Amino acid sequence: MRFRWAAACLIAMLYAAPSSAIRPSTIAEERVISWCIHRAAAGRPWLEKTLWGLRDQEGGWIGAAIRNRNGSYDLGPFQINSWWVSKIAARLRHDEKSVTYWLRYDPCFNADAARWIFLTMIRAGTPYWHAVGRYHSPTKWRQKRYISSVALHLTRRFGYEAFSRMTVTGSETLVRNSYRRSRRASSTYPRDHQ
Repeated sequence: MRFRWAAACLIAMLYAAPSSAIRPSTIAEERVISWCIHRAAAGRPWLEKTLWGLRDQEGGWIGAAIRNRNGSYDLGPFQINSWWVSKIAARLRHDEKSVTYWLRYDPCFNADAARWIFLTMIRAGTPYWHAVGRYHSPTKWRQKRYISSVALHLTRRFGYEAFSRMTVTGSETLVRNSYRRSRRASSTYPRDHQ
């Protein structure tokens, strides 16, 4: 009985503690997040790869609430900025407190929110790589750095083939050309690969 109570207290402390330090996800959490990414992509391989790129770059975990310098928080596995909470709450017609909780503790809700944020930009006509950058920040120099990091994560996870097979509602050429430009600009990509 004491062991169960101690274990329950330990779990409560982990989730109640401020999430300012990096805490890697457990293997079990990663399996759940993986399933949520697959589900959120709804059978679109290019979107699933994109969500993996965003997830690998963000590196959040279930329960995460990382305070930013500007006072906002990055929430959950996809590190959804708290700036989005009011917009998501209005769209779902739910209170902001519930949305904040779901973003932190429900990895599928978090993955769905990441998909919605990204696809909102794509549907508004934002080119693929610009939408990747704007997922992170409205600031151009931060977008460029973020795009490079996500491209590197995609390459590590899926290899160079990730870029040649992506199709984003008719933007396949844009994706390939953006990849080629980023590859030329970075010495980390092999020169002989086309």
